[in-house]
Amino acid sequence: MSVQEYLDKHMLSRKLEDAVNAAVRAKTSDPVLFISNHMKKAVQSVITRVKARQILDSRGIPTVEVDLHTNKGMFRASVPSGNSSGMYEAVELRDGDKAVYLGNGVAKAVKNINEKISEALIGMDPTLQSQIDQAMIDLDKTEKKGELGVNAILAVSIAACKAGASEKEVPLYKHIADLSGRTSPLLPVPAFTVISGGKHAGNNLAIQEIMILPVGASRFEEALRMGSETYHHLKAVITEKSGAHNCNVGEDGGFAPNVSSFREALDLVKEAISRTGYNEKIKIALDVAATNFCIGKRYDLDFQSPQKSGQNFKSAEDMIELYKELCSEYPIVSIEDPFDKEDWEHIKYISSLGICQVVGDDLLMSNAKRIERAITESACNALLLKVNQVGTVTEVIEVVKQAREAHWGVVMSHRCGETVDAFIADLSVGLAAGQIKAGAPCRGERLEKYNQLLRIEEELGDQAVYAGEDWRQ
Repeated sequence: MSVQEYLDKHMLSRKLEDAVNAAVRAKTSDPVLFISNHMKKAVQSVITRVKARQILDSRGIPTVEVDLHTNKGMFRASVPSGNSSGMYEAVELRDGDKAVYLGNGVAKAVKNINEKISEALIGMDPTLQSQIDQAMIDLDKTEKKGELGVNAILAVSIAACKAGASEKEVPLYKHIADLSGRTSPLLPVPAFTVISGGKHAGNNLAIQEIMILPVGASRFEEALRMGSETYHHLKAVITEKSGAHNCNVGEDGGFAPNVSSFREALDLVKEAISRTGYNEKIKIALDVAATNFCIGKRYDLDFQSPQKSGQNFKSAEDMIELYKELCSEYPIVSIEDPFDKEDWEHIKYISSLGICQVVGDDLLMSNAKRIERAITESACNALLLKVNQVGTVTEVIEVVKQAREAHWGVVMSHRCGETVDAFIADLSVGLAAGQIKAGAPCRGERLEKYNQLLRIEEELGDQAVYAGEDWRQ
């Protein structure tokens, strides 16, 4: 084949002429680079390979990382994991071999990506997120993604989303907004973990987290500063009251002082906020995670204590009175999982009081059917969204739409086992979640999310909008 025949067969003469004309119109100082990029854009992006590996999360437990290759680049994603999984959420695939990583290996999930998912997705357009996600759902064929593993499916779904954004030459959050039909990105109010307890720490505090929300900040950058300053003031408060040895941190970076009562912990946070001078600009949120200490129909507030007295059991009615008192004594605006995940009666009742936002985590498990029931029964008024409980980007978007239609708040959430992937930061902005819970303003895997939000705000410039006082919108 001659050169001319080759040019004619692939219509290269016309394409080169178009590229040269574009370079002339652009008055580019580097025509070779311009023409190269112009030609690259003219080629449709397709998935050429999906390669997975086993890495470790922030707890030193295996998780899945994926490199998704297109003919234009490589896009990486890794997935988080929680301390436990519920019966209503998508299923992680673990190897179960106790001799290797205590049974927590993910070699099976990795193999499923490399041998099954990769083959199914090769040749697909990465901008077609819903088609990619549906192809994996069809390949899995189970309701909770137990065949391939949600850890396998989600990692690929996120990587494909990043590839789609690159192909469209838009930021990831903008691509997500386009996929969801939203037009206005929103910087969320961060819920910084400052004190950890429950299953996230080794102290005697029953509740899992005390968080601060800088709702009075004007920008995300200011909110991050307020969170960091409060965190460091809290460290000083704890040190003064009980020594530096009580400044150890839990899995998500919150301090884990050896306190046993809600009020004792809240007083520490209140003092730290007071020292910053921000006062009215910072509110408090609780993640009670009450399922962890519910025994029968009573709540054991000493479940973390090695010297249990047996005298600190509370009924659901007692807990309601406690929450009412705490909300009147402290600037608490949000309570997550105030009762056992199956105690619909009392969750409905506390929601009806209107004393604060009531967030469903264990209650909902990001499950569309559980969310629908909660909406119908007015059981809570906010969704804690954990992407690995759902399984694909497309399904996450649908779950958020479901919550939005009910006029709920949406809290984008990390997991205790995190990676340095900052996807949920872009996701929160693109879906205009209004709130993000990504741990303390320390620890690299947590700060990746907050630092990415800083970058997004900087990129948006004058168009950046921080949720602030409208954090529940």
